[in-house]
Amino acid sequence: MNAPMTQVLSPPRGMRQYSFRQKFREKLIQLALGACGYLAFLLIGLIFFFLFKEGIHALAAIEPSQWLGKTWQPVSVTPKYSLLPLLNGTLLVALPATLLSAVIGIACGIYLAELASPRVRELLKPAIELLAGIPTVVLGFLSLTLIAGLVQKLFGTTFRLNAFVGALGVSLVIIPMIASLTEDALRAVPGELREASYGLGATRWETLSRVVFPAGISGITAAILLGLGRALGETMIVLMATGNAALLTTDIFSSVRTMTATIASELGAVAQGSEAYYALFFVGAVLFSLTFLINLVSELVIERMRRKLKL
Repeated sequence: MNAPMTQVLSPPRGMRQYSFRQKFREKLIQLALGACGYLAFLLIGLIFFFLFKEGIHALAAIEPSQWLGKTWQPVSVTPKYSLLPLLNGTLLVALPATLLSAVIGIACGIYLAELASPRVRELLKPAIELLAGIPTVVLGFLSLTLIAGLVQKLFGTTFRLNAFVGALGVSLVIIPMIASLTEDALRAVPGELREASYGLGATRWETLSRVVFPAGISGITAAILLGLGRALGETMIVLMATGNAALLTTDIFSSVRTMTATIASELGAVAQGSEAYYALFFVGAVLFSLTFLINLVSELVIERMRRKLKL
C-alpha cells in the first residue's frame, strides 16, 4: 500500500515579494546606520588631522624651549609662546569645578535614584535637565555680574574675575551632567542586589552605602571624568569670568587664562600662516588630545561597569 503523499505549499507570491522587500529595507537601514557610525569616526579623524597638520608648523617655527617658559605673549617685540600658563589656568579652573560638581552632582544623583519619591523625582529631574540646557553665555554673564561680586565680598579677593569665579560658573554646567549620569548608574544596579541586602537585615542606608553605591562606582567615576572633559573644553564662561591674564600661579583667586579662552580671543586677530596662528592650532591640538583621552577613559570605565553588571 502506497504511503500518502504530502504536498508542500509555497507561500503566496505577494508574501514572497513582501519578505524580499522587508529584508532589503532592513539591510538598507543597517547599512545607513553603519555609515553614520563610520562617518562620526571619520570626522574625529579629520579633526585630528587638521589640528595637527596646522599645529605641527608651530614646532618647526618656534623653539621647543619657549613652550616651557612662563609667559604667553604672542604680540610683543619678542613673542613668547609658553603653554604652561595656559595649561595652569585651564587646570586651575577645571579641577575645582569638577570637584565641586562631583560632590553636589553625586548627592543629587543618589537622592533622585534612591531616596526621592516618584512625585519629587518628576519635579527635580526636569529642573536639572533645564539647568543643563541653559546657554553657557548666559551662565558666563551670571558669573561676571553676580558670582564675581559675591566672591569678592566673601573672600576679599584682589582680582574680581579669577579662577574660582570661573570654576563656580563652569560647575553650573557640569552638575546636571554628573547628577544625571550618577542616577543612571545607580538605577542600573540590579534589583536583586538590593533585595538580597534587605533579606540579610541591612537597613536602607547600609544597602545604599555598602551595596548599591559600590556596584555603581564605575559609572559614577565615568560621570566625573566626563564632567572633567566638559570643564576642560568650556569656552564662554571662562572667557567672561576668569580675567584672561596668562599667569603661572597656584592662587585660585588670581586671574588666569585657559586654553579655550586663548583660542577664542586671539584666533580672529592673528594673520593666517604666522607663528601665532600655528601656535594657537598647537594649543588646540593639545586641548583636543586631553579631552579625547579623558572621554576615552570614561567610555572604558562605563564598558567595565556594563560587563560587571552584565547589562
